[in-house]
Amino acid sequence: MLETDPLLIGDIPTIIPVIVFALVVLALWQSVEIVKAYEKRALTVFGEYRRLLEPGINLVPPFVNKTYTFDMRTQTIDVPRQEAITRDNSPVTCDAVVYMKVMDAKKAFLEVDNYLNAVSNLAQTTLRSVIGDMELDDTLNKRTEINARIRQELDEATDAWGIRVESVEVREVKPSADVQNAMEQQTSAERRRRAMILEAQGERRSAVEKAQGDKQANIIRAQGEKQSQILEAQGDAISTVLRARAADSMGERAVIEKGMETLENIGQGESTTFVLPQELTSLVSRYGKHLTDGEVSRDAVELESLEFDEETRSLLGLDDIEEILGQIDEEAELDIEEMEEQAQKIKEGETAADIQDPDDVIDQYDEQLDAEGEDVGDET
Repeated sequence: MLETDPLLIGDIPTIIPVIVFALVVLALWQSVEIVKAYEKRALTVFGEYRRLLEPGINLVPPFVNKTYTFDMRTQTIDVPRQEAITRDNSPVTCDAVVYMKVMDAKKAFLEVDNYLNAVSNLAQTTLRSVIGDMELDDTLNKRTEINARIRQELDEATDAWGIRVESVEVREVKPSADVQNAMEQQTSAERRRRAMILEAQGERRSAVEKAQGDKQANIIRAQGEKQSQILEAQGDAISTVLRARAADSMGERAVIEKGMETLENIGQGESTTFVLPQELTSLVSRYGKHLTDGEVSRDAVELESLEFDEETRSLLGLDDIEEILGQIDEEAELDIEEMEEQAQKIKEGETAADIQDPDDVIDQYDEQLDAEGEDVGDET
């Protein structure tokens, strides 16, 4: 028979309390579960789901429990780069970022295995599906629409998992190298086409502006020549009339002088009876004041300018001078207003390098009118 060491038998009562104390401490340690503020934990006992552990200190059955942690904050999932074919058979590569949040930790624990991996795989297939339903130009231009469609489809599928997809952002949609080269050539051709159109429009606009400037210059020149001719014609008419009146006056003076000489010869004769024509006495009475130094009767008629009769005034157009000049001034004012409007358009950005400055044209026009007016005054 084996013999028992009396020393070991004597130490058993001392070891048992130590073991019991250690088991109690370990049980207490296993019974306390501390959950962080942004987490929730699913508790299972003997593999059976019991409840969700809230943030803080939670008591759980020791040794037979197991917990699964769920981050309740918004999480980011990178969708790997995917190859897809658009509806117009253009190959592209694309990737995206999904922002999601666990709304119900119980469903995320019971309804899906590894919800992060599940959402990532679902986002990849959805991204390829959405890109495949669109043409290449739409995939490059309608990012907002793509994001909305992917988010809607993901949110519908993940709602049963207790997960909400907050946002989806497509980071890049990149066509193949051949498609990129074709797009660059298309863009370059489009830019050349626009440049040619702009150049043609510029030349056309320049020609139109130049024609407008020539038209305005011709109008001003024609108006000036027209007014000059009218003023010159009126001046010639007035000068002709004045010369005729002066000649008429000089003719009367010659008759009177000749009559006076005749009277002087008659006075030297021996006869005391004289017969004078009535016209001569009338002329003498009119010009007597200017022919002698003596006093003339107060009723004597002085030499006055003869008035034009109606036929002469109508022939010379004297009654229409003021009306014609008024029309000329009105037309000149209209031309000046047109030139001012043209100048305003030029100031607003309608470039017309070939159009003469309207202010210079108006000044020249005014100077020409002043000069012609002075010439007419001198001739008169």
